[in-house]
Formats: sequence, C-alpha cells, structure tokens
Amino acid sequence: MRRMDRALKTPEEILRVLDGCETIRLALCSDSYPYVVPLSFGWEEKDERVYLYVHGAREGLRHDLLARDHRVCVEADRFLGYARTSSSVTCQYESVIGFGRAEIVAGEEARHGLELILKHCGYGDVPVNDKTLEITGVWRITLSQLTGKRRTV
Repeated sequence: MRRMDRALKTPEEILRVLDGCETIRLALCSDSYPYVVPLSFGWEEKDERVYLYVHGAREGLRHDLLARDHRVCVEADRFLGYARTSSSVTCQYESVIGFGRAEIVAGEEARHGLELILKHCGYGDVPVNDKTLEITGVWRITLSQLTGKRRTV
C-alpha cells in the first residue's frame, strides 16, 4: 500500500469496514483476462481467520473459473462522498481488499453460509429451506490476507 497513513491499522477496523459494505467484488483468474463479479456476501471470523460466503448458480462462467483455479481477490468499499480540499476535490471512502481461496461447500456448511449472507443483508430472520440448498451453490472464501484503507478529510 503506497499511502500507509490511510491504512486501517487493526483487524477490528478492517472488519468494521467489511461489515458496513453491501457488496463485494470477486476477482477470478481466467486464461485470457481477469473476471470480476459483484456479489452479496456474508462473513465470519473464526479461529483468527476471516471467511466470506457467496452464493449463486451451480453452473456458468464463475462456477467454471472457480473449478479450475481457487485463487481469488475480493474488494469491498463504501463511498463516503466527495469533499473539497485546499486545491481540488477528493473522494472519501473506506475499502478492503483480500486474497484467498474459494471452495464450494455443501450440507450444513452451505446452510451456515446462506444464513450468514441473509444476516449480513438484513434478513437474518429468514430461514434457509432445503429446496434453496438443493438449487444454490455456496462458496466459502478463506482469506489469507486482508487489508483496509480509509480516506476522509
């Protein structure tokens, strides 16, 4: 990170920013070009690791790319508005970037992931039914690195 004065210093700060984000962007490796997709997500910290959960169809480009290469990059951000500076205008924001590996999960792990997604989206009271589990792919992303940055004036 070039501007260390803007770095979020503690894991708690980084996780607070992540929790305030509505969407992550998931970057995947492709043979010819990067592929990025915005996704709803849920997350948890367990045993000093951060896990993200995402869901979607069990087929398609994202599914195919993850089957070939489990390495991912995730990005999430919060736009805090524009502000005047002494010489111009700047964007105020908070953001996190993480690197890790994604794997598809099933059974109770998938149910848990969907429950975390629903909770993060504000619908933690909605139960996950068995039919949803049958037709939905759920991926757990185990992050090996997570950094954060904030710009405010």
